Amino acid sequence: MENKPIARKLRLLSQLMELHEVNPFKIKSIANAAFNVDKLPYLVAGKSFEELEKISGIGKSVAAKIIELVQTGTMLELEEVLAATPAGVVEMMGIKGIGAKKVATIWHEMGIETVGELYYACNENRLIEAKGFGLKTQDDIRKVIEFKMASSGKFLYAQVEAEADRLMDKLKDTFTNALMEFAGEYRRLCEIINELVVIVGSRDCDMAFQSILQSEILNNITANEGHITGVTDNGLHVIIHVVEKRFFFRTLFIKTGNDEHVQAVLERGGDDADQPESEELIYQKAGLEFIKPELREGDTFIDRAAKNQLPHLISYNDLKGTLHNHSTWSDGVNTVEEMAIYCRDELKLEYLGMCDHSKSAFYAKGLSIERVLQQQEEIDHLNKKLDGFHIFKGIESDILNDGSLDYPDEILKKFDFVVASVHTNLKMSEDKATERLIKAVENPYTTILGHPTGRLLLSRNGYTFDYKKVIDACAANNVIIEINANPLRLDLDWRWHQYALDKGVWLSINPDAHRNEGFLDMHYGVIVARKGGLYKERCLNALSLHEITEVFKAKKK
Repeated sequence: MENKPIARKLRLLSQLMELHEVNPFKIKSIANAAFNVDKLPYLVAGKSFEELEKISGIGKSVAAKIIELVQTGTMLELEEVLAATPAGVVEMMGIKGIGAKKVATIWHEMGIETVGELYYACNENRLIEAKGFGLKTQDDIRKVIEFKMASSGKFLYAQVEAEADRLMDKLKDTFTNALMEFAGEYRRLCEIINELVVIVGSRDCDMAFQSILQSEILNNITANEGHITGVTDNGLHVIIHVVEKRFFFRTLFIKTGNDEHVQAVLERGGDDADQPESEELIYQKAGLEFIKPELREGDTFIDRAAKNQLPHLISYNDLKGTLHNHSTWSDGVNTVEEMAIYCRDELKLEYLGMCDHSKSAFYAKGLSIERVLQQQEEIDHLNKKLDGFHIFKGIESDILNDGSLDYPDEILKKFDFVVASVHTNLKMSEDKATERLIKAVENPYTTILGHPTGRLLLSRNGYTFDYKKVIDACAANNVIIEINANPLRLDLDWRWHQYALDKGVWLSINPDAHRNEGFLDMHYGVIVARKGGLYKERCLNALSLHEITEVFKAKKK
């Protein structure tokens, strides 16, 4: 074994011991030994115990650990401390810019146990509230995590959007008369993008091929039969298919839908459109209403298209207000008034729903009962002051371990609406988690079930529960389900939107904004809602101020 891996193991042990607040002298001793081993001009692996203990900065205790490590590949003490530390916390130790003390604060004081949760906290601006952190440290940590996420080859849709626009602009500058369109996952508005697919239709394919190869549009460009591959500056994999113009729309159709969807359409007669002048013609040949790209996953919408019963998908302009948002009362950046004015004047919305964190969310300055009443006084004052706009009094109430909400009924009834969300104890069994959510849904004060799965895309899987039972409970108790528009969440997953809609459940596109810029995430909420087949007639915040006021009143009755 080389010196460097030995030094790394010793360094990790010292860091984890610091994390668990072991004797500081012991920590310093092991950290010094790690440093010295790393700098030695000879191997320590072949040394005897007696030889090791005489090396400066090692001593008897560390010498024994090195012997154990060389002989077994590990150290019992390291294994014990690793077993007592969540894997995500250990992963944080590798993030540049935060040492063991900062990781201890993140874990013990903020309750964050994964890198994904840490990234989410950075986006919520929550890290600057913690001791020893500042805005620059928070930004540096976020950038390091983003780089690590990108290096995996998978990207959030929101991370790809600007890069995709730049690429398309470059291609259009290169080919002024060619047909061009995105296909694949990006055109289907998938939440995770593995590769960006572009179709180019040209009268002279050879010339188009050579033009791309000789350009600086992409890095690491390679030519394959019929297509070109490369990567963008941020590591996104790109495939460009170059075809004759007469085959453009057929290729676009085939490369857009997933395999199951494409096969289903072709088998119904779409294959007869050999050189179609539009994608619409392919669906027409198959006896189907045109299916928008975001719905081309499997055969879910094939029967509806055959009956001309496809939903008129919701658009951003259909939204009349925004619910589930956080102000400076908890872990937000802007005041209630600043958020209200931004929504009214910049976004031209009719209402804002404030939902600061409830009292159990100590890590996010959750509101005590006294502070709830103080905030509601402020909102009453602002509603008298602001013309043509209304602020609803809401709360994001933690769903506690037993499924109860975070306040007594006499406080819950003071809110216009309640978003009930799980934030803690995400490792329950499926049965327990299902019971917990159903109990929260059955609470008469629950208006909206917030980010139901608790997932953080590319970082943390959602907790396991029986989707059908929980959605059925929402239907039975007239509870709306949130589509959390934060690009890291996009939760409820679009794959369950149709089941919810078929059961009569309404959905709500909520930004979970922690600053004014966060309201813009509703764009991504609309995208994933369209993918799930949502239409404005079943979206809570597509209701006008008058209509949603009546909905809240009816629920309280």
